[in-house]
Amino acid sequence: MYRLTAILIVISVLAASCGKPTVPESLFDEKNGGGYKFVSKTPTAGYAQDIVKKGDLVYLAQGEGGLMIFNIANPQKPVIISKATNEVRGYSSKIAIKDTVVYLATGSFGVTALDVSAPEKPRITAPTLSMKPAKSIHVFGDFMFTAISEQGIKIADISYATQPDIRGKTNTQGYAQSIDVTNDTAFMLVACGEMGLSVFNISNFDNGFGTYPLSALVETPGFAEDICIMDNKSIAFMACGSAGLQIVDFSDTSNVRILGSYYLAGYAKEVAYKNQRVYMTSEKAGLQIIDVTDLKKPSLVGYLVTGFALGVDVDDDFVYVADEDDGLVIISIPEY
Repeated sequence: MYRLTAILIVISVLAASCGKPTVPESLFDEKNGGGYKFVSKTPTAGYAQDIVKKGDLVYLAQGEGGLMIFNIANPQKPVIISKATNEVRGYSSKIAIKDTVVYLATGSFGVTALDVSAPEKPRITAPTLSMKPAKSIHVFGDFMFTAISEQGIKIADISYATQPDIRGKTNTQGYAQSIDVTNDTAFMLVACGEMGLSVFNISNFDNGFGTYPLSALVETPGFAEDICIMDNKSIAFMACGSAGLQIVDFSDTSNVRILGSYYLAGYAKEVAYKNQRVYMTSEKAGLQIIDVTDLKKPSLVGYLVTGFALGVDVDDDFVYVADEDDGLVIISIPEY
């Protein structure tokens, strides 16, 4: 315990001096992983940016490398199934999936849809959709929400998944980076960079054509990069760059407030939530695992360094990290 306390003090000093501190890797070995352990690290053809796992397959957005698909039936030895590099224009930074269709956010080239029903031969069905500059994508039911930076949010109907039908647009204050939607389709939450969190009432959804009033605008510290909503609760977890994790209660939209926060080191980039734990990538400081059982006092339960951790997905047994330097990183989850 004394050793861990001393380590955290050292890290805090380093973190205070720089938004992206260089932390000695020896401080982030598996002894501090809280039982979380590296299973495999597999290089990718491009710079891995984001990741989504479905069944035995992992789909990676890899920058100028477009899309890469792995079979991870054996997580210790992922097998490359295919790549779609030359076919995808732009820089693939975020990824989402519906059924057997993958969507890539490719910045100024908008959104690209690929049919992956035959994963060994991904096929583009809708290139460079006019939803740009595409920063991230959130799929909810038969609709795709795309954060388009200073342009706000665009919505597309994807009931015919290979051919998105672009519907309405909602302006945001600040630069829209990431989106999540409540399970009851009552609210759309948007991480808006330097402006923090925007909450929109989408109860009158009108198949994506609706006009959605702003219910709340909450300034958060740092730069709001990513957001995810706690299962069936009005709680949002936000990756806020140099301010780390911010936990927001939006149960009362007239009084949206930050309940708790946690910062260890690095630059908080993306968050995923499962079973009372938040999995947060933090670039050079790797993956941080934070217990949020007490929302007001989140606590670190483990951390593992990777080269430059960006995207994250999680299931019952493993954490999947898209790492710009290390490629596909798979980490086992301990029983707890």
